[in-house]
Amino acid sequence: MPSTVALLGIAIMSCVMSASVLASLLRADVRGVPRWCAAYGLAAIGIVFAWADKSLPPQVGTFAAHTLFLLGGLLIAQGTREFFGRRAVSRVECVAVVAIFLAVIVLTYVEPNLDARVALTSAYFAYVRVAIGWTALRYRPRQRPKYNYYFLAIAAFVGALVHVARSVTYGFGFDHQAAFLDPSPLNVAFLGLGILSFPFLSIAMVMLAHDRLAERLERLATVDELTGALMRRAFVERAEAMIAAARVKGTPLALAILDIDNFKNVNDQYGHAAGDRALAHFGTTMLRSVRAGDLFGRLGGEEFAVLFPATHEGEALQLTNGLRAAVAAAPCAQTPFTFSAGVDEFGAGDTLAAVMARADAALYTAKALGRDCVAVASPDDEPDERVAQPG
Repeated sequence: MPSTVALLGIAIMSCVMSASVLASLLRADVRGVPRWCAAYGLAAIGIVFAWADKSLPPQVGTFAAHTLFLLGGLLIAQGTREFFGRRAVSRVECVAVVAIFLAVIVLTYVEPNLDARVALTSAYFAYVRVAIGWTALRYRPRQRPKYNYYFLAIAAFVGALVHVARSVTYGFGFDHQAAFLDPSPLNVAFLGLGILSFPFLSIAMVMLAHDRLAERLERLATVDELTGALMRRAFVERAEAMIAAARVKGTPLALAILDIDNFKNVNDQYGHAAGDRALAHFGTTMLRSVRAGDLFGRLGGEEFAVLFPATHEGEALQLTNGLRAAVAAAPCAQTPFTFSAGVDEFGAGDTLAAVMARADAALYTAKALGRDCVAVASPDDEPDERVAQPG
């Protein structure tokens, strides 16, 4: 039995190391990590029970190991769903685990059948691996690098194949297992391949957790914490990329510059805390109202910008006026406010700076017309007669 014992020793070290690395990320408050950490801890304890089976009353170690493995598998599947923002606990899954647990009791103490028990638990572990891989592929954030998520999916699916092969082998009687730690070549191969999946899965999970932390740092560097809008630098960088893409495709592009009306009065009358709440409310309303492909950024203070892809000037005027109406229809508690805006369309060879300057000039016209309206800039830098006003 030295081969299987050595493999279990490696498995224990692998699980302990995995649990320790994941535990180091607990303070980062990444969803799913606590369940992953607990799953590897349970797996390590379960392997210890399996290793010590001969020193315990008959079948106690093996039964305890199977129980902890079942719980660990459940936690790792739940943690993966939680990481991707899905509901972690599935009632059907929990009922299935209880049913498998009861079946393990029967196959251990009532009608002992090691082959059937191994086939049943291996099928369960195959399901867990498939659930992990499918969740990673189905809910992978499209804006994040693919590698980490594909690595997890591949590691999970390969582990699932190993467990399916083990379940079929013992379930259909292609081989017979005399003991849980049977040193037969086939059992050693199955155990070795199964144990190899532990570090691969944990490495993938750590990679995902670090990707989530990197996403947070990127968000802090690019997204205004108060309003949720892109910061000026991030807005300009992404706008330049959208302008280049629009030129290649030959599609129109329009820009609106927005400024909250009389915002200084809000700060002076209600205080800066109320001003911050107004800005946060404005950002929330705008993010809820802009189209999925529109780019929303904060240029500074109470001035914002929206870039409308595949949009002509006239449509941009209507869309911006719709945003103005949405803000007016959702007042911020005791500090109601409106905004004025200037709109312009990109022409051949126009730079972002040039269009922003024309849209800004149109914004001043909207202010001069009494605020709470949208004006359109003309090609000669003089605002034309097209103005969208309340009503």
